[in-house]
Amino acid sequence: MRFIGNKENLIEKIYYYLSERNIRGETLFDFFSGTTNVARFFKNKGYKIFSSDLLYFSYCLQRAYIINNTEPLFKKLLPLINIDNYDLFSSALEKVLYYLNKIEPINGFIYNNYSIGGTSKLSQPRMYFSDDNAKKIDAIRLNIESWKNSNFITDDEYFILISCLIESVSFFSNVSGVYSAFQKKWDPRALKSFNIKPITIICNQFQNNVYNLNSMDLIDSINTDILYLDPPYNERQYAPNYHILETIAKYDNPIIHGVTGMRNYDNQKSSFCNKNTALNDLEIITKNAKYKYLLLSYNSEGIMPKEEIKSILSSFGSLELIEFQYNRFKSNNNGPNKNKKHIFEQLYILIHN
Repeated sequence: MRFIGNKENLIEKIYYYLSERNIRGETLFDFFSGTTNVARFFKNKGYKIFSSDLLYFSYCLQRAYIINNTEPLFKKLLPLINIDNYDLFSSALEKVLYYLNKIEPINGFIYNNYSIGGTSKLSQPRMYFSDDNAKKIDAIRLNIESWKNSNFITDDEYFILISCLIESVSFFSNVSGVYSAFQKKWDPRALKSFNIKPITIICNQFQNNVYNLNSMDLIDSINTDILYLDPPYNERQYAPNYHILETIAKYDNPIIHGVTGMRNYDNQKSSFCNKNTALNDLEIITKNAKYKYLLLSYNSEGIMPKEEIKSILSSFGSLELIEFQYNRFKSNNNGPNKNKKHIFEQLYILIHN
């Protein structure tokens, strides 16, 4: 998934640095879970996972990837749906997705608000999805909800299907990286016919725990070996950047406004998008959370200054800072640093006193 700060391409390197320093444990708390890539990685490594995020679409991903520990069987659903070439698919999930990819498109909320056809009366029609793809997304999302309401699928199966949809949408969206704006010309990927694709199920032996909360409210109740922090780096809130994924996940027909059809996100603002509140909350976390090791992933252009971060963290244990270069996220290629192709990841490793 295209997501600001996504650690998919960095987590192996982060894990290497931890292993090199013999930093390991049995539990990890992914404090700002986002796409769940870090939580998934450590779940695969055999850790018991705690994870949380303010965004509901992230919670859906957490339910599918982190809570769920078995391949979905769809025992109630499969006898009810007609699937051609049934024996060609190796898993129950693939059979259900094949069915969803064949259903009739519907003019629903996504088509009516985020496609050219649905917004043709606006002075600037919205070009997030082609008309056909928007209708397919609506049809798939409504089918999943109908199955849930009819008790044809379990809670785990529901969140797996929602996550398949969320993950797939990114490959057909007419955006440069985030959903705070759409492109005025069609990206070739947005003109391809939409297909919902399967996610990879990860199983471990633990009862993992996930939350759709401000993680600041959890620091007194979770005791973990590794506390992993990957907060927002700049003043742009994540909720408006991913408002359409949030709407697809909730499918709650929200009141929207503006050129981009933004939903209200007043209750999903992060304090880490402001320098002063970010530093204040970082100190609260470092002081009050229960952990052996604290890992903070940040970068060289973050709003919290390096020296102030070091001053806070070093007050609570032994601190090491590792910096390494990586490619800038595409949607961040603007502003005074727009010509810079690379950025430096800052990995702060704190061994708690």
